[in-house]
Amino acid sequence: MSKDYYKILGINEFETAENIKSAYRKLARKWHPDVAGNSAEALKMFKEINEAYEILSNKVKKEEYDRARRFYNYAKGNYETNENINSSGKKESSTATKPNFSFKWEEFIAKRQQSKKTQRKEEKEPVKGSNIYTDIEISVLEAITGTTKVVNMLKKEACPKCGGKKFANGTICSNCNGLGEINNHKKFNIKIPAGIKNGSKIRLAGEGNEGKFGGSNGDLLITVNIKESPVYKTDGLNILKNISITPFEAVLGANIKIETLQGKVSLKISPYTQNGQKIRLSGCGISQNNSVGDMIVTVEIKIPKNLSDEELKLYKRLSEISTGNVRESIYD
Repeated sequence: MSKDYYKILGINEFETAENIKSAYRKLARKWHPDVAGNSAEALKMFKEINEAYEILSNKVKKEEYDRARRFYNYAKGNYETNENINSSGKKESSTATKPNFSFKWEEFIAKRQQSKKTQRKEEKEPVKGSNIYTDIEISVLEAITGTTKVVNMLKKEACPKCGGKKFANGTICSNCNGLGEINNHKKFNIKIPAGIKNGSKIRLAGEGNEGKFGGSNGDLLITVNIKESPVYKTDGLNILKNISITPFEAVLGANIKIETLQGKVSLKISPYTQNGQKIRLSGCGISQNNSVGDMIVTVEIKIPKNLSDEELKLYKRLSEISTGNVRESIYD
């Protein structure tokens, strides 16, 4: 290393700022031209003393110098460790050229400043904000007819206190903890068009995370997932639905209430209705483009659980007097 500023001032690396200043003043008085004269040696020493103090008294420059100095000492130490040692413990002479570990602080500073200028230039180039991705779930009917969904999203935005610079009033910004950005909730009303397909994506341009240095915002990308209903299925504009009835309703017939898109309607169960029989409710399906489908109800005859003793007696009596044979078409 061409110059060791700590040796020039006669101090160590971990001296306080006050001790650095004191050492400088002592040497500056000693080598001042008015005291030491105008000899080449005196002028050179006075110049180096001032140069050393200029670097070591500046916190930023001192940190940069210390890093360079440690790197130089580390590299030099590695070379000396790798030199050949003979059996007597002495270093062997070698015809190989010794690496040049000279280090000029001025060149190091110039490169550092150029690197910072390049970095600042790159940082000021517009950077587009990142996209935000999310999913929403809709029903089959909502996919067919269209709907509007409300989505709450967490977006990253530049900190309003430090303007994204991470520092405010000379210290780390307390509002964003030095991140330069904050998370902000925003509510979106997402319009789902009629006839949308499962897995389709809806893009809201510019509603993603904020860009930097004048860059445009990212986008909000929403994936639409269509969930089948456990109550019904669809076939085009028709709705397919199963409905349970009791054995006596199947035999005697009944009028039961059933939910449709138009509200509750009365479904007529004819006498002697069979299990699996289908009943069509005209105009109770999906309405789209001036067309409307039907609801097709499939009847499932089910025996209620926990029958009372009286009900069981009646079933037993029915079995005793019944003359019908539901298995007459089955041949052994």
